[in-house]
Amino acid sequence: MQRYSILDLAPVTAGSDCAEAFRRSVDLARHAEQWGYHRYWLAEHHNMPGIASSATAIVIGHVAGATTRIRVGAGGIMLPNHSPLVIAEQFGTLASLYPGRIDLGLGRAPGSDQLTARALRRASTSHADRFPDDVQELIGLFAPATAGQALRAVPGAGLEVPVWILGSSLFGAQLAAWLGLPYAFASHFAPDALLQAVEIYRAQFRPSAQLEQPYVMVGAGLYVADNEREARRLYTSMQIQFTNLFRGAPGEVQPPIEDMDTYWTPAERAGVERALKYCFVGDREQVAAQLADFVAQTGADEVMLAAQIHDHAARLRSYEIGAGICAELCAGRTVPATRVSGVA
Repeated sequence: MQRYSILDLAPVTAGSDCAEAFRRSVDLARHAEQWGYHRYWLAEHHNMPGIASSATAIVIGHVAGATTRIRVGAGGIMLPNHSPLVIAEQFGTLASLYPGRIDLGLGRAPGSDQLTARALRRASTSHADRFPDDVQELIGLFAPATAGQALRAVPGAGLEVPVWILGSSLFGAQLAAWLGLPYAFASHFAPDALLQAVEIYRAQFRPSAQLEQPYVMVGAGLYVADNEREARRLYTSMQIQFTNLFRGAPGEVQPPIEDMDTYWTPAERAGVERALKYCFVGDREQVAAQLADFVAQTGADEVMLAAQIHDHAARLRSYEIGAGICAELCAGRTVPATRVSGVA
C-alpha cells in the first residue's frame, strides 16, 4: 500500500509575512493529521523571500508540538551547510521531545545561491564533495555511544533517528542504495532523472540496520480544486514563482492570474513546464488519474505532495481533496466524484 505525505515550504505569500506562514503551516499540519497523511516535511532554503523554513529544525519542532500523531521531518536538511554534530544534536533534541515521530532527510545541495552558501558555512574544506562522509558521520552520531567514545551527540546518541537521502540525480540514488537508506526523489521540480534514479537505487540497494528492503518516495505537485478551471488558475502562482526563479528574481508567492501567456515568454514556458512535469492539476477525477499513472510508472512506496497555492483556504482544499484521492488509491478503488470531508 502506498503512503501519501506533504512537503511544506512554509510559503510566504505576497502581502503576508513569515509569522503568518508559520501559522498556516501549523493549520495545514493539523488538517493533514486529521485527513490521514503519513508525514509532514519541511525544507531548508535560504535567502528566498517566498520560503520561511530556513531554520528548519525549529519549524519542525513547532509543527510537531502542534500535532500529535503525524510524522514530522526535514525534506530536507542541506548537510553541506552544517556540521554533522550540530544536526545530530538538533534532531536528537527533536526525537527526544517527539519520540517516534521525527524523520531526517538529507540533501547535498546548498538550498541557496553560492554567496548564501558561503555565508552559511565559511570553511572551504566542508562542501558537497564531503556529503557521503558527512552522512556516515551523522548516522554514527545517532548510534549508541560506546565506551571511551570521545565525541557524542547529546541528545542524539542511541536515538537512531531515521535518515533519508534526498536527491534529483543519479548520485543520490547510488548513495542511498550503498548505505541502505530510504530514498526520496525531488521529481516535483526536477523530473528528468526520476525513472533512471529509481531503477538504479532498487538494483544497487544493500540492506542495512535501518532498512531491509528499498523504499522509494517521489515528489509531485498537487493543484486540485472542485473544477479544472479553478485548479489551473490556482496553479499559476507556482508557474509565476518558477518563472521568476528562472529570471533570477525569486520572490513571494504571488496571487494567481487568468492568463500565463501575458506573463512568461515561450522559452520560459517550456522551461517551467519541463521542471513541473509532475505537477498534477485539475479536478478530482483528472488528478486521481494523473496520480494513479504516476504511482504505476514509478512503483513508488510513498508520494510526497507539494502545493504552493497563494490562498490558504484553497491550499487546504487541494490537500483535502487529495487526501480523499489518496485514500481511494491506497484501497485500490476508483475515485467517485463526491466532496471530501476528511479522511481518517
